[in-house]
Amino acid sequence: MFLGSYPITPASDILHELSKYKNMNVRTFQAEDEIAGICAAIGASYGGSLGVTTTSGPGMSLKAEAMGLATMLEIPLVIINIQRGGPSTGLPTKTEQSDLMQAFYGRHGEAPLPIIAAASPADCFEAVYEACRIALEHMTPVIILSDGYIANGSEPWLFPTEDQLQPINVVFTDKPNSEEGIFFPYRRDEKYVRPRVKPGTPGLEHRIGGLEKANDTGNISYDPNNHELMVHLRSAKIKAIADYIPLQKLDSGNENAKVLVLSWGSTYGSVKGAMVELLEEGKDVAHVHLRYLNPMPRNLEELLKNHQYVLIPEINDGQLIRIIRDRYLTPAVGLNKIKGLPFSTGEIKIKINELLNS
Repeated sequence: MFLGSYPITPASDILHELSKYKNMNVRTFQAEDEIAGICAAIGASYGGSLGVTTTSGPGMSLKAEAMGLATMLEIPLVIINIQRGGPSTGLPTKTEQSDLMQAFYGRHGEAPLPIIAAASPADCFEAVYEACRIALEHMTPVIILSDGYIANGSEPWLFPTEDQLQPINVVFTDKPNSEEGIFFPYRRDEKYVRPRVKPGTPGLEHRIGGLEKANDTGNISYDPNNHELMVHLRSAKIKAIADYIPLQKLDSGNENAKVLVLSWGSTYGSVKGAMVELLEEGKDVAHVHLRYLNPMPRNLEELLKNHQYVLIPEINDGQLIRIIRDRYLTPAVGLNKIKGLPFSTGEIKIKINELLNS
């Protein structure tokens, strides 16, 4: 693994910690700026490593062009954003969930990427491990969203043994992928994934870069029909990831409750605390917590339609709620807080009770 990073609050601790694992073949590079950090990680990924870069909101802005390059190259890359209050320097030591729209749409052109959000300090390991699996098996950059509340928090966590981890299938192509004995670098499998080749593999030399690729051959192409095709193929690859992630489950409550709370990221703890108390009181509530934000689980729409109200609490001015309304036409209700502070359980309960009594 190779980490290319530039120090930024509250993400710097990842660089500090990973620098201790040189004996485990982890290489860390403190770059001169955010752009150099992600570009070095892209180079490491091209060379056969798992490239990782870490940052916060301002750094995500600077990395946007290189994220588009990695999308065009279709290579594995893990991009970790520890969100903080913004915009600009904003509240660097405070928490916020305001980079979700940036993760979805913050690149020029059509460049969709998988997005995963961690729910708690202990959940960060599984969330990042899953991001690594998706990046490597689906040949794509993946964005991980955490935030200052999670990064500065702690909780007991049982370190898993190797046999408890889902295997990650990393395959490097070393033979031509056609009957003619020709190598086609952008010929895809059933997951829309192109082959991965280590540089210098004899007979598999091919062209990469930020210019649009011709389908199959990877040659530079300005053909309008080919560009539209490649845009649709890259999008289809991200959508197909939904077939390789778990179906969404209720975290608590029943499938036909009057009020469903849909949460993501660090709001999990506050919502979970509220749900425990409300269910003990016999209230008609349920809870779904999203880890996979793009693509979303295939059955999410079905779950949302079983409830009279869908409440989405967010530490922003309403970002997931816009996406949910757009994709599923669900008349969700928002609960928003932008004070650099997490929700309290009491704040969640008050809003749920308002909906229950309406």
